Amino acid sequence: MFHKFITTSNSLTGLFLRLPLGTVMLYHGLQKAAGLFGGYGFTSTMQFFTETVQIPWIVGFLTIVIETLGAVGLLFGFLGRLNALATFAVMLGAMLTTHLPYGFSMNWFGNQKGEGYEMDLLIFGMSLALLIVGSGRFSVDRLLSGKIGKTASVSRLQTA
Repeated sequence: MFHKFITTSNSLTGLFLRLPLGTVMLYHGLQKAAGLFGGYGFTSTMQFFTETVQIPWIVGFLTIVIETLGAVGLLFGFLGRLNALATFAVMLGAMLTTHLPYGFSMNWFGNQKGEGYEMDLLIFGMSLALLIVGSGRFSVDRLLSGKIGKTASVSRLQTA
């Protein structure tokens, strides 16, 4: 079962999807987790999640974990499908709790009170595509699927 989950082709498609997605998500994750790039850091972000957005603390915590560790997983192509699904879930939550009231457009010119869901839709598309194609070339998943596949083949030969 695990082998089917990480199996991926040697295509560049997964690579070209996961590198920009992982980079964008890691940027936002480091804002939340460590206060980098003008972010508020872990404590203030958790306070925002629980008091302003009013989501359970575990959801806020998992959001930070997915946006940081999940993004690193995307960059390395480790458990790419799982991290893509988690990223989709995080952005769906962000869209429904925060971005939807501001309409489609991001706040490019500072003339609205928040960000729209424009970027969320791009992330949905990239995440769903990664769910389908997997991590692709130069990924830990590709490396592991080759090793697990060889082990499974040897095991089948020995039991035959």
